[in-house]
This record gives sequence, structure tokens and C-alpha cells, in this order.
Amino acid sequence: MLLGALRSFWQAERVTPPAATPGRALVIGAIAMAAVVETVVRDDLIWPAASLGVLLVALPALWVRRAHPGPAMAAVFGVVVLVDLVALARGVSWEGLNTMVVLLALPFALFRWGSGREALTVVWLMYLAATLGALDETGETADAIGGFVIVTLTIGAGLLVRFAEEARGQRQERARAEEREQLARELHDTVAHHVSAIAVQAQAGRALADRRPEAAVEALEVIEDAASRTLEEMRALVRALRRGDEDVDLDPGRRIAHLGELAAVAGTLELDLVVEGRADQLRPSVQAAVYRLAQESITNAARHADGASSVSVRVVVDAETVSVVVADDGRPAIVSDDRGYGLIGMRERVELLGGDFSAGPGPIGWRVEAELPRRGNVA
Repeated sequence: MLLGALRSFWQAERVTPPAATPGRALVIGAIAMAAVVETVVRDDLIWPAASLGVLLVALPALWVRRAHPGPAMAAVFGVVVLVDLVALARGVSWEGLNTMVVLLALPFALFRWGSGREALTVVWLMYLAATLGALDETGETADAIGGFVIVTLTIGAGLLVRFAEEARGQRQERARAEEREQLARELHDTVAHHVSAIAVQAQAGRALADRRPEAAVEALEVIEDAASRTLEEMRALVRALRRGDEDVDLDPGRRIAHLGELAAVAGTLELDLVVEGRADQLRPSVQAAVYRLAQESITNAARHADGASSVSVRVVVDAETVSVVVADDGRPAIVSDDRGYGLIGMRERVELLGGDFSAGPGPIGWRVEAELPRRGNVA
């Protein structure tokens, strides 16, 4: 398991860091002043010039630690290891400045922003520095263990922040994908539906214009109503997009009580509508789903049902479920590999509410069936 995690992290790409701010320069300047003050006031320092030099060398690395975490880490702790080796060779117990604690920002940045390859390649330098620091004459086992623990906790903190940020990014991406899918469904179920109705009525009006002028006028009235509703619903979608409000209801408010309006969508097909049970007590999300299922199915029947003269919609509401069956009386259709987005959108709506969906050729014509839990899985 550990090897698998290391192998996975080895392939991790570098994370793009934020740009440097003026505040970072102020912090680094304060570190430099603190190091100088500590060097002056402490009389127990061994090799004070070397101690101050190490920290001053680290200041540029602290500045670029996010953009270049691997080289920054390697440069600073390479110098620390070199000084430790010289101290061991001369039998000197060198500890450096207390201000050097700020160097823990380097391994944190390495595992927060660096690629997995560079992080695992240079992190050993810090463990080597902690080991060499415990090998002098005054070194104690507890100090060595404490050093390793601090290094490991710093690395763990960098990884924790990194993975938390990645998880947040993934959640945001999933949310954006869900929003895109919802908008696609709404565009298909509202705008595309009304445009289809306009096309059907325009064809009917043109066919009847010579023989029944009054029927052509009625078709124009239906077209006008559908065009107005399309404009209204497009504006609602645009408002939702501009406001970016997650609580905006993208559904324009169609409910089971509005199913009778779909007679205009059926065009020349006779609409047989039956609703059983207390549909008015259903949650809005369930009612909207039932309406959209019927709307899309009737639109498809009007456009594609070969030889059909009628389409039936049956909605049954009982104590636990809501069942919807839409069927036309045309010739059984052949399922195409390219079925557009209508069936996909219907299936997604039903599954989001925890229901079951099926569509295909029936004994005659095309048949769409759905069963939804009465309360649904979402509000």
C-alpha cells in the first residue's frame, strides 16, 4: 500500500502556485533582521558567521520556494549538509541559529507545490541534515527523533494541504459538470421543445391554410404563445447563469396540472391524458420531472411516430410511487444508435430522483415508462 502511494505520488505534476505578493518580501526582510540580531546577541554560537551565512543563503530560496521548490530545497539543505560534514570532521558541535526554524517552509512548499518526482528526489537532504546534526558529541537520541518527527510532520502538512486543495478542485469540477448537465437538460426540455412545437404548428398551418384559414390562424396563435414562452424561459436561464446562484431554480415551474397544455405540442395527434391520485401533493421536483417526461415523449411522438394518430399519457400517484407511461399508436420504431439527447435527459432526470426509466418499441408504437419515488431524492 505504501509503495503504491509513493508510486502514485511520484507521477504527480507540479501545482501552479499563486504569484508572489509584497507581503512575502516584508516577511523575508523580517527574517533577515531577526537572524542578524540573534547572531549579535548570542554568545554561545559556534561559527556565528557560518550560521548567519547559511540563513542568508536561504533567503532567496524562501522567496522562490513556491515557483521552484525542488531547487530551493536542494540548494539550502545542500549547504546545511556541507556545514554539518565540516563540523563533524572537525569535531565541532554546530547547531546554527534558532531562526533557521523558518527553513521548515521549504519542505512544506516542496510537497505542497512541487512535482512528486522532485519532492521524493531531494527530500532525503533534509533527513540527512537531521541525521548529521544528531551525530555530534553532544547529540542525543531524543533530539534526533524529535528532528525526524518535525520534518515528517512538516511534510505531512504540505501533503495534507495539497490533497485538500485537489479534493476541493475535484468537487468544484463535479459541481460545474452537474450544472452543465442541468443546463443542457433545461435547454433541451424547454427551448428545444418549444421550437419543435413551433415547427409542428407551422407545418400544420401551412398544410391547412388553403382549406381552413381559421385553422392556420389558430396555429399562428399557438406559435406566438410558444415563442413567448421560449423567450421567457431563455431569460430565466440567462438570469441564472449571470447570477451564478446555486439556489436559482432553473425549472420554469411546469407541474402535472399543466399537462393539458401539451395538446398543442401533439399537433395533429390526439392527446389522451389520464391522471390518477393526488398529484397536487407531490414535491415540485417530482411534478416537474413528470411534466418534462410527458413533454419530451409527446414531442418525440409528434415528430417521429410513423403513422400515429394519438398519444396517451397516464400518470398514477399512489402512496409510495408515481408512475408515468407515454405511448403512441404508430408503427413500432427501430431504435437508432443516434437518439439525440432527449432520452438521455429523461433518464438523467428520473435517476436523479431515485427512479427507474425505460423507453423502447411497445406492442404498437413507442413507449416510455418511468417510476419515481413519491418524495424523490432531491428537493
